[in-house]
Amino acid sequence: MAHHPFLLVASLALVVSAVPRTQEVLRPPVAKRVPHVQVWHGTRFEDPYFWLREKDNPEVRAHLEAENAYTRAMTAAQKPFEEALYQEFVGRVQQSDLSVPTRVRGYCYYSRTVEGLQYPISCRKPAKADGTVDQAAAEQVLLDANEMGRGLPYFDIGSSEVSDDDQRLAYSTDVTGFRQYVLHVKDLATGAVQKDLAERVTSFEWAADGKTLFFTTEDPVTKRSDTLWRLVPGEAPVQLYAEKDELFRIGVGRTRDRKWLMLGIGSTDTAEWRVLPADAPGGEWRSVLPRQQGHRYRVDHRDGSWYVTSDQGAVNFRVVQVPVGKPDLAGGKEIVPHRGDVQVESFDVYATHAVVTEKAAALTRFRVLDFATGTWRELSFPEPVYAAFAGGTPEFTSTTFRIGYQSMVTPSSVYDVVLATGERLLRKQTVVKGYDAAKYRSERLWAKARDGVQVPISIVFKDGHPRDGSRPLWLYAYGSYGFGMPATFDSDRISLLDRGVAFAIAHVRGGDEMGQQWHKDGMLMKKKNTFSDFVDVAEHLIATKWTAAGKLMIEGGSAGGLLMGAVVNMRPELFGAVHSAVPFVDVMNTMMDASLPLTVGEYLEWGNPNEKAAFDYMRSYSPYDNLEPRRYPATLVTTSFNDSQVMYWEPAKYVAKLRTVHQGDAEVLFRCKLEAAGHGGASGRYDRWRDTAFEMAWMLRQVGIDR
Repeated sequence: MAHHPFLLVASLALVVSAVPRTQEVLRPPVAKRVPHVQVWHGTRFEDPYFWLREKDNPEVRAHLEAENAYTRAMTAAQKPFEEALYQEFVGRVQQSDLSVPTRVRGYCYYSRTVEGLQYPISCRKPAKADGTVDQAAAEQVLLDANEMGRGLPYFDIGSSEVSDDDQRLAYSTDVTGFRQYVLHVKDLATGAVQKDLAERVTSFEWAADGKTLFFTTEDPVTKRSDTLWRLVPGEAPVQLYAEKDELFRIGVGRTRDRKWLMLGIGSTDTAEWRVLPADAPGGEWRSVLPRQQGHRYRVDHRDGSWYVTSDQGAVNFRVVQVPVGKPDLAGGKEIVPHRGDVQVESFDVYATHAVVTEKAAALTRFRVLDFATGTWRELSFPEPVYAAFAGGTPEFTSTTFRIGYQSMVTPSSVYDVVLATGERLLRKQTVVKGYDAAKYRSERLWAKARDGVQVPISIVFKDGHPRDGSRPLWLYAYGSYGFGMPATFDSDRISLLDRGVAFAIAHVRGGDEMGQQWHKDGMLMKKKNTFSDFVDVAEHLIATKWTAAGKLMIEGGSAGGLLMGAVVNMRPELFGAVHSAVPFVDVMNTMMDASLPLTVGEYLEWGNPNEKAAFDYMRSYSPYDNLEPRRYPATLVTTSFNDSQVMYWEPAKYVAKLRTVHQGDAEVLFRCKLEAAGHGGASGRYDRWRDTAFEMAWMLRQVGIDR
């Protein structure tokens, strides 16, 4: 990209205006206005900041640099606070650490971190006969991102997969932050790497021969994963399948017993799985169940049967066993029936047992099925609010099932559960230096929404926290795509709690905390439930004296950034500070542009604005389009120039327009990472800690905490 110093100087002149020499008044950048008119559904839309989409325009770059300069100037006084927070974050972490090894065939795989290094190092050692690590054996480093990414501002290993003969490692890397992954294969015996085998790779999987590699790629414009390829050493990749329906994306994998290759094809509300025997990579793929509009399903294989997790006539899913040769759900054996108050999240099949992961009342639980006896065993957890995850158990013959467990007061823990008995074996709990869990408490609260629905809230605070409205509270939410927000542990959050700030998660509609209907009631023409739920939660926390209006800090990212923009338009007086990260705020322009990654595939989540009713509904809540003259809370908007999911121009335009209508003296700041970074920000852990320290320091300063 061309750099024009005179443009940068011109923009910075807008930032600092000299008034008497002894005093300088900081003024925010003023984005120029360029006439731009679009007519949608007969309505004229004027968008003078549309030009900020011109990524290669040096004036755009100059404006973003001016925004960053203004933010640096406005936050210069908080640098000591930032540094103190950063040192707290780093000081709590065991910086040189080791993950719990995972056995795959004859090896145990793990990752380790080294103090001072940004990225984990992926390694393996031979496994002993009992499946544990042979500690006496030499360590083999598979991938060292610190070496691979040396000198690069951004480096990410997308995924990796070892061949069935344990001799080759396929992996993908991105150096842009734009999720442009490139495929490589490493010979684990010689260390030789075949680089750049394919570009824009989204998934990959080995066939049983350890030589044939299947992979999927994305469209270069829309970034929709749409094409399946087969790669044989010494030959050019062969295209096998291209998904034409723009609502669908694809990905390739294997069943846990390794007998079948699987091609997942899915949209928001419909799925299809095609399979191929893993030992016949040259064969023809076939569908397990044909694609049927509105039917979502997942499959796994055991002993000649498909285990199908299906939402056909079962909004929260059920599990049905069907023969491979006749996969008919109507004639299958029901393993897990549908329940209106319990959602089936996954069904993991092993040689002798299966584990169903379920969610009820915004909490995850596990039940273990013994195939020999047909009996079930439930795993329970002691805390009222917690997060539990299937921790990844790749081997089909495993006699244990790995789970991850944590809560807002309990650090992340890894357990192996003995499938036959339910016994839990603690393998590791993350060390948090100087932390005493007994000093903190976590609770589940419920807020009554305006339509009578009870919305769950997870909250954590230091013991003895006053309930008199005197203390600030940090409220986080997401509420889209059926992604529930688990009540996890975050060691950085201790810096809030120790300063008398409570932290809460609003489990608003649009996620799946209360089942799939919870998602359905916060999408499409019911999307506004997400926003009103958040406001109702905020009012509940104020009414019950957890905090007070003006002391409530709120945060959300991506679709959660849309939530932030919507609620400050609705009730700006409730909030003292807002952080919108990579926010989806320019809803109409994005959803009317089918060439963008976050568009056509999202019609089933947000609605198709080419239809007038959906267009009018989306327009009624789009944050950018509903900014009006009023007093807004202090606002920090952050993004990345190379974000591939929500383009940088959405927050850039939003901030430019917000400044023209904001009536008050609260700060409105914009920070755009112009160096390589992605939707999740920086790639290195120390860089991420720096960013978190900046954001936390700024938020706390807005509610009167500056040290």
